[in-house]
Amino acid sequence: MRDQAVGVLGAGQMGSGIAQLFAQYDQQVLLYDISAVQLEKALCSIEDELVKQVEKGKLEPGSPQKILSHIRVADLSTFADCQLVVEAVSENEALKTNLFHQMDEILTPDAILASNTSSISITRLASVTHRPQNVIGMHFMNPAPVMPLVEVIRGQLTSDATFHTVAGWVNKLGKSLAVSQDYPGFIVNRVLAPMLNEAIFALYEGVASAEDIDKSIQLGLHHPMGPLALADFIGLDTLLAICNVLYEGYKDPKYRPCPLLVRMVSAGQLGLKTGHGFYNYQAR
Repeated sequence: MRDQAVGVLGAGQMGSGIAQLFAQYDQQVLLYDISAVQLEKALCSIEDELVKQVEKGKLEPGSPQKILSHIRVADLSTFADCQLVVEAVSENEALKTNLFHQMDEILTPDAILASNTSSISITRLASVTHRPQNVIGMHFMNPAPVMPLVEVIRGQLTSDATFHTVAGWVNKLGKSLAVSQDYPGFIVNRVLAPMLNEAIFALYEGVASAEDIDKSIQLGLHHPMGPLALADFIGLDTLLAICNVLYEGYKDPKYRPCPLLVRMVSAGQLGLKTGHGFYNYQAR
């Protein structure tokens, strides 16, 4: 597994975390993003995170430089020799299918294409390729280097060989594996997104303030973070995309996104990444 680089498509919050995780396990990583600015930001973010780990005593001094040396910014054409490519772009099906179509033409026929999608059908993503048996979901939790779970989703035509290879990667990266069938939201977001959406409805309907909603769930249910703060951390645009996938996929009104969530995304109030969501992060 160490002879060939792993490709990571997308250098946002998830893509950079996935690249860091592979690099921490001495794997060479090719990192691609359409934005050069985003790539530079991702490398700086990874370095900052690694330095923090050194300061906390979780990494040896000198480790950040070694880990960063495993990550190389690359064009799509350089992915040709990768045997595993993990797509981690925005939760937009058209964007993902376009990348899958491109990568299908670039990679060797036996290479595996994995998506970090949190809700979109793996079977549909696989359908735009000539290798549906080699397409699988590999949903890392955020932040990828820290969270212990990887949700693996088998599409309708995903082969046993592809599944076992990806399960081997999950084990190599020191993560726990949960296997989901290919239904909207899979396991984690099938449960999580409606909970976050319901918390937004509670705010929308004036049940309580954002602070009291978060305090009640955090302390009353022993969650590490309140649902509205978590929604801000995930990104309200990402949460809305997941809610829409659930709503369209199941045709059940219980999944309809809260109007407040829709309005905030339309206003560009996306949470932590824009400095404003349910909380104002610019003032902190």
